[in-house]
Amino acid sequence: MTTDADALYRLMSWLSPGFPVGAFSYSHGIECAVEARLVRDEESLRDWIDAGLAHEFGPVNGAMLRATYEAVRGHDRAALAIALEEARALVPTLEFELEHRAQGQAFIMAFRAAWHDAEANGHLARILDADWVPYPCAVGVAAAYGAIPLEQTLVAFFHSVASNLVSAGIRLVPLGQTSGQRIIAWLQPAVISAARAVMHRDLADIGAAAPVIEWTSIAHETQYTRLFRS
Repeated sequence: MTTDADALYRLMSWLSPGFPVGAFSYSHGIECAVEARLVRDEESLRDWIDAGLAHEFGPVNGAMLRATYEAVRGHDRAALAIALEEARALVPTLEFELEHRAQGQAFIMAFRAAWHDAEANGHLARILDADWVPYPCAVGVAAAYGAIPLEQTLVAFFHSVASNLVSAGIRLVPLGQTSGQRIIAWLQPAVISAARAVMHRDLADIGAAAPVIEWTSIAHETQYTRLFRS
């Protein structure tokens, strides 16, 4: 049985900067947004990530995670196969696919090496053999096998993503660490709201409404000077 303390410990481990998924090397388009002066200070970085939580990676990545989680908890292999196929289809740009593919593979490799859940490891191995696994889906599989509540998983996942984007932003703008902490504190309601929205949304009603974020991802592919992979 997974206690609240067990669940918290696992989420803190899997979604901490110390878990080797390479999240530090991705900016999710922020590098291009800084070059285009769309992100230029603390307020604009905060608003950019807030928009992503509400309208881009929040609803889409959250739906990927939830669909995978529910399929595993329901022991429904057909639903899991559909969830993974739809998740891959929902990735809109080449660099976002790189984020999902590379981080998903890294998460699975680290999880299988360090977290000794034989059933989960076997399942992840079969999934990985079939095709690549988007990062949110990999987290969803691990959380489902760990019997970690879905809402807690979503909050931790969104906090991790938002924190990584803040870290990228303070290096790129640049900003100080205190500015970064102010943004993370300000984003607390947005992270919780994004998680609750995923919990209550019909999974057939999935979509993003932040085309500028996707445009920065596309433009980043040919950006002259790049520190990040996306």
